[in-house]
Amino acid sequence: MICATYCHLLTNIHNLPSPVNIKLAKSGENLKATEVGDLCASFEMDGKINVIKLGSILIVPGLQLTSYQSDDWIPMDARAFSCSLSDWSGRTSSSCFKCGSVLKEPYIRCAECNQVNICITCFAKGAEGFPHKNNHSYIVIRNNFPLFADSTWKAYEEIRFLDALLECGFGNWGDIARQLKTRNKEECEKHFSSTYIDNPELPSFSESLQPLIKLTPLPYWEYRPIDIEDPPRYTAISGQCYQALGGYNAARGDFDVEYDNYAEAAISQMELDIYKNEDEDCKLIQSLQVAIFNSYNQRLKDRKRRKQIIRDHGLILIRKTLSWLQRYENTITKSVCDRVLIFMQLMSGLDFEYLMEGLHHAGELRQYILRLQDLRENGLTCFHSCRLYQKLKRDRENQQKERRMYMSNPAYCWRSIKEALLKNHSMPLNNKLFQATTVSTYRRIAPPLDIIGLPGYDRLTPAERQMCSLVRLVPESYLDFKWILTTECKRHNGLKLAQARTLIKIDVNKTRKVFDFLLQEGYIYLPS
Repeated sequence: MICATYCHLLTNIHNLPSPVNIKLAKSGENLKATEVGDLCASFEMDGKINVIKLGSILIVPGLQLTSYQSDDWIPMDARAFSCSLSDWSGRTSSSCFKCGSVLKEPYIRCAECNQVNICITCFAKGAEGFPHKNNHSYIVIRNNFPLFADSTWKAYEEIRFLDALLECGFGNWGDIARQLKTRNKEECEKHFSSTYIDNPELPSFSESLQPLIKLTPLPYWEYRPIDIEDPPRYTAISGQCYQALGGYNAARGDFDVEYDNYAEAAISQMELDIYKNEDEDCKLIQSLQVAIFNSYNQRLKDRKRRKQIIRDHGLILIRKTLSWLQRYENTITKSVCDRVLIFMQLMSGLDFEYLMEGLHHAGELRQYILRLQDLRENGLTCFHSCRLYQKLKRDRENQQKERRMYMSNPAYCWRSIKEALLKNHSMPLNNKLFQATTVSTYRRIAPPLDIIGLPGYDRLTPAERQMCSLVRLVPESYLDFKWILTTECKRHNGLKLAQARTLIKIDVNKTRKVFDFLLQEGYIYLPS
């Protein structure tokens, strides 16, 4: 009587005669087995299929089998055939129990020992090892027969095809065909559809009535808070914080629009299997395709290099980067910063900060030395007297400022009063007319600019420093104007004031003073 309790008994039935009779150890009933391949075999008992075999796994419901030899059947303990799914190493990781080499078909499997596989070389030498003896019955393992009826596909091709399908995914027939190397993508797609999809001979699997995922009923809410969004999804116009990041997604570690964003377009439409080896241009086409892939890889490396620079130097936040560079405008100057920034590609973030801070400190020392030189030019030799000098200098500047404000009032300036009286001698002298006429005739004179320590101050001569202070020009701007005017003067063999005003877009009065100064010092000359 067959036991009602089901258990899994695993074994292999490679190279069995078709049909064969396997005698049951307990019940004494005969089990008829017909081999149809290495991946699937059907077993009949009393006209019903009770056993299903997938791959080298045989599932027998509640039965113990007896071993067999090539001619006679010898009863044996079913433990020699039984094993668990965790003990089965699989066809790719099996190795010879004697020499340890990876098994290649055909190879030998002992029918009496549990999971003992022997390579052809060791089997020919009669290799033995506990508990295997060389007089045990054996099975020859090979997969060079067709698995399905009316099919040209061998069993080993079916195994490789299913492995490639599992690795590459359904529909990726081009990569699957490249792994098989014996079939093209049309044959792979047609074989899968006709054999594994539209084949009525394959056994059907009953669907489980229980869902794979346990569904928990959710309570019904009459309202939902407006300020909750799960998960938060940002768009290009969703917030200032997202815009400040330049489209960077921290969770993915990339940008919405990558550098060289259309690099993949070069290989997206490329077909690799349109030419055969017999074609004349096959090698040329392959060389061109390899060159395109090398170009694409180079573009990916350039994109990765730029992202690595951004990550190492923290250049995601635009405002932070700009404010960081503005910190060095008074010491390193903007022009030098633009030239030094290229070294960010060759240095780490910490090393580059050390470099910038070193240049910044050098600029601060230069400004400090210039202020000391200015104090020395004014006759100061002690540090304690410098504080008194700075205090008196500030008091003097405040007094001059108050005096200029006082003199700017037309009611206290006798020159403005005299000019107003001469212009309006025929009109009655009232306060409104007096104020209107005097204010329109007076022009405020700007005080000199303190340029000590500003960028480019150390490259000026004493005369140039005085001129920049009076004209209220920054030393760095004056040096740029000087270079432009001297270059144009040499190019055109002379320079006129009208030409200088077209080259320098500043106040015309300042342009006239700079032009006259350079003409007086001999840096430029008038055309002959």
